Amino acid sequence: MVTTDKPAYKVIGTRPIRPDGIDKVTGRAVYGADVNLPGMLYGHMKRSPHAHAIIKRINTAKAEALPGVRAVVTALDLGPDPAALPDLSKNILAGDKALYRGHAIAAVAATTDLIARQAADLIEVEWEVLPPVLDVREAMLPGAPLLNPNQHTRTPSGPSENASNVVAHAAVAFGDADKAFAECDAIVEREFSTKMVHQGYIEPQSATAVWNPDGQVTIWSCTQGAFPARQNCSAILGHPVSKIKVVPTEIGGGFGGKIAVYLEPVVALLSRKSGKPVKMTMDRVDVFEGTGPTPGTSIRAKLGATKDGKLRALYADLAYENGAFAGSAANYATMCIASGYDIEHVKLDAYDVLVNKPRTQDYRAPSAPAAAFAMEQLIDELAIKLNMDVEQLRLQNSCKPGTRGPMGMPHQAPGHEECLRQAIASPHYNSPLEGPNRGRGTASGFWFNVGLRSSASVSVQPDGGVSLILGSTDIGGTRASLAMQLAETLGIPYEEVTPTVVDTNSVGYNDVTAGSRVTFGSGMATVEAGKNVIKELSARLAPTWQVPVEDVEFEGGVFKSKDGSKSGTFKEIAQAIVGRGPGLTASGSVNAGFLQGGGFSHAIVDVEVDPETGKVTILRYTCIQDAGTAIHPSYVEGQMQGGAVQGIGWALNEEYYYDDSGRMVNSSYLDYRIPTTLDVPMIDTIIVEVPNPLHPYGVRGVGEPGIVPPLAAIANAVAHATGVRQTQLPMNPRRILETTSGK
Repeated sequence: MVTTDKPAYKVIGTRPIRPDGIDKVTGRAVYGADVNLPGMLYGHMKRSPHAHAIIKRINTAKAEALPGVRAVVTALDLGPDPAALPDLSKNILAGDKALYRGHAIAAVAATTDLIARQAADLIEVEWEVLPPVLDVREAMLPGAPLLNPNQHTRTPSGPSENASNVVAHAAVAFGDADKAFAECDAIVEREFSTKMVHQGYIEPQSATAVWNPDGQVTIWSCTQGAFPARQNCSAILGHPVSKIKVVPTEIGGGFGGKIAVYLEPVVALLSRKSGKPVKMTMDRVDVFEGTGPTPGTSIRAKLGATKDGKLRALYADLAYENGAFAGSAANYATMCIASGYDIEHVKLDAYDVLVNKPRTQDYRAPSAPAAAFAMEQLIDELAIKLNMDVEQLRLQNSCKPGTRGPMGMPHQAPGHEECLRQAIASPHYNSPLEGPNRGRGTASGFWFNVGLRSSASVSVQPDGGVSLILGSTDIGGTRASLAMQLAETLGIPYEEVTPTVVDTNSVGYNDVTAGSRVTFGSGMATVEAGKNVIKELSARLAPTWQVPVEDVEFEGGVFKSKDGSKSGTFKEIAQAIVGRGPGLTASGSVNAGFLQGGGFSHAIVDVEVDPETGKVTILRYTCIQDAGTAIHPSYVEGQMQGGAVQGIGWALNEEYYYDDSGRMVNSSYLDYRIPTTLDVPMIDTIIVEVPNPLHPYGVRGVGEPGIVPPLAAIANAVAHATGVRQTQLPMNPRRILETTSGK
């Protein structure tokens, strides 16, 4: 671990056992599908077999007549004003049109899962099948089949005159790119494309709801954000948010794919109609076809430099698939593609585009991996043209404090340069790579991270222990990382803190677990709550010590009077004050904003390409990442390694494969191939710590940057091994053989 100057901490930087570990390894932890309630019914969806079709009529009579069926719902049962969230409402249950294969049309609740499935099959739908549009560039053309005839492109100058599948055009420009390109000594220009890929979480979506006669609704869900889920359900159902309680269960992976609601409003409707609790769990096919993958992309990019290696100009045209509804991340790409570098002249055009595929969702640094796939290959190719070491080229042009950041404001303490220096000094980069058909590739990646809104509550127990009440779903060990920050603030052992994730009625508002924000943003709320505990204890202690409250000092877990005559540890004072008096609870709430300093990651990868089969084997992989301050280094390493593995799958195997009718033909883990232990080596990690000035302990979010570099790093390695540059993903054996035949 490589660290710049930071304070000496007692708890932060250690590697304690995670508090939820025992329940998970013993099977006692309750996940979404584990919820079982008395009298519970089982739900199942009727889904569209067509990628694009008008729904002329839905007949539910046969389904309702089947013995055991207790309720059937369609889009007509949604709230009185579904226009409040029109795209989300139409994605939950299609109204007049199905926009992708797997689009939910209706839902059934019955006494058994089998009956619910049989009833769903009995629902009759009269279709008018329309031609689908499946390619992002074709969807942008005039005359392409329109998914939404009322959709007009949002542009910097206002909405477009004609209807279009292009939802939005984001334009970023500074300097004079055209003039700068004319002054460049070396220019590289290519077109790149990536396919839709799935987040690959093992646990499918599951939700259970009870709608009581008094209007109180309780929903159990394996969601990444209980509070946003509550807000969305309120809008979709037309029901007061104060009447809805969302209970987050444990979550078997999400990576951004469990932010949106799919089942939650539907099981609530079925419960209201049937008067019974209703649970619905997706099949794997439903997960692939009916939830949100990450966008496929088409990127045209151009990069120019002077002969001494100064990057002068960048142009990129970035088209991102939205799927059937608005919500893609093309604008994020403009924030990430060049943020690691000091480039004076930049022009970017980014487009969100509708296609007849599932509405896309976030996937770990959404938009950034595809943007880096283009940018970092251009840098690699430019280094070859300039006869320079690619890492030195990156280092020479790396952003520094004061360089223009992702939103135009200057970077404060970016950490990219430190990551590059560690990569250059690493044993991996300095090791020989011997043998035929082998190549080494490197790449950098950036994700801006977010802070958003968080709340936490702390209760001091009579014995001096502390309860930490949280509202952020724990996906990557945030119970531990937040408990560690509280322990550090209070100066007590980590084991004295008991963290618990609770429902939406039991803690203040918390935004979604996404954007690498929880250890950062909820950490700030936790630290604030801890400081408020210290203030309250000091206020109660002052009369006992017969000193003014301003004479009570706290440092390193010890209260003491200013004159030094009285002192006590946190535990001793808590036992005396809380153990013999009223309880003590303090809270902290913050709005940490949209940006939180960002994080850089770098990858070094060695590959071997079999010239006969086209198979790419990863021989060695090193991930270098700036964590700001590594609260729990083991969890930081796990996030780095997890992002690398997902990036390897994205680069080499994974894709949504559609036939001409819009049917996904590989909607199972037999055919949609995520990496196994046989596909990846042991992944080395180097944690860099450049403290983030926006956080009291210097934290940066670490969950997302690690997935950004692998696509480009592997592509660069394959190019060096084969002499052919790969511009399309995945780089599976077929594509390798097709592009390298004759070499």
